[in-house]
Amino acid sequence: MGIKSLLPGPLGFGTAPLGNMFRSIPDEEATATVEAAWNQGIRYFDTAPFYGAGLSELRLGEVLADRPRDEYVLSTKVGRVILDELEDPADRDLGEKGGLFEHGRANKMVDLYTADATLRSIEDSLERLRTDRLDIVWVHDVAQDFHGDDWLAVYETARTGAFRVLQNLRDEGVIKAWGLGVNRVEPIELTLDLDEPKPDAFLLAGRYTLLDHNRSLQRLLPAATAQDIDMVVGGPYSSGILAGGRHFEYQKAPADIIAKVERIKELAAAHGVSIKAAALQFALAHPATAAVVPGATRPSRIAEDVAALKESVPAAFWTALRDERLIAADAPTPTA
Repeated sequence: MGIKSLLPGPLGFGTAPLGNMFRSIPDEEATATVEAAWNQGIRYFDTAPFYGAGLSELRLGEVLADRPRDEYVLSTKVGRVILDELEDPADRDLGEKGGLFEHGRANKMVDLYTADATLRSIEDSLERLRTDRLDIVWVHDVAQDFHGDDWLAVYETARTGAFRVLQNLRDEGVIKAWGLGVNRVEPIELTLDLDEPKPDAFLLAGRYTLLDHNRSLQRLLPAATAQDIDMVVGGPYSSGILAGGRHFEYQKAPADIIAKVERIKELAAAHGVSIKAAALQFALAHPATAAVVPGATRPSRIAEDVAALKESVPAAFWTALRDERLIAADAPTPTA
C-alpha cells in the first residue's frame, strides 16, 4: 500500500481555488494558473466535483486534455453528485464551510456516498476532466465539518458503499489507489482501525500544518506509518493565512491565529526564511507525508511554491519554533 511510488514528486497542485473559492476567477486566469503549474514541472493534480459544482474539474480538464495522459497523476473525489437542476450557490448548506463556493456553478449538488452514486460520480468526473481514467479517488468530506452530528451515519454509508466500490476498482486495476479526502482526523482514525476495506492513502486538509498538527501527531500519523499508508497534505497554508491571505479554516482568521502567524513570520524573517518554505517543508518532514498540494489561482504563486521547496531552512529556525511552542516538541522537522 501507499502512493509514494505513484506520485511524481512531493509537490502537487490543489485545484479547489479553481472552483471560484472565495471569489469569481476569470477563465483565463484559471487556465494560466494550470498551465503555469505544468510549466513548473508539477505533474500531480487534485480536484473534486465539490469545487464550484464541477467548475474546477472542467477548468483542469480543459488544460490537461492537451497533455499526454501518461505524464501526470490525477485524483478527484466522490461523495457529491452534480445535477442539471439549478440552485442558488449562496444558499447551499455546507456545514462549517458556508459560502465557500458561492461563486461557483449553480448546478445543484447532493451528498451521496452509496455504491451507485460513487460509480456515477466517477463517470461524471471523467467527462468533465476529459480523460479516460483516474489514478486516485478520494471519498470526500465524511466528517463532522460538513455533516455535524450525523457524520457517523454518513461515514457508515460510505464504508459500505463508496469504500467497497473503490477497493474493487483498485483491485481490478481501474484506479491505482483510493482513500479519504477530509478536513478532520476522526474519520481517518476510524478507517485505520478497519480490517477491510483498506485504503492506500489519505488526503488530510488543514490538519498537518504549522498552525494545527498536535492531534494528527498523537495517533493518526503513527498509525498510518505503521500500516504503510501515505498522507497527502492538503491546505498546507491553512486556507491562505500562511501565504499572505486572510482566511483560516476557510473563514476570516481570528485574532489569536493572526498573532501566531505574525510571530512565525518574525522568526522566519530573523532566520532568512520565507513563510511558504516553512509551511511546505514542515508538512513534508513527517515520514508519512507523500506530497503537499497547495492551491493557487494566480500563475506567479506556482513558482513561489516550487522555490519554497528548494529553499534552505536552517535548523535554528525550527529550534526557535519549538522553544516558543509554536510547533510540537515531537513534530519532525527537515534535516540538512
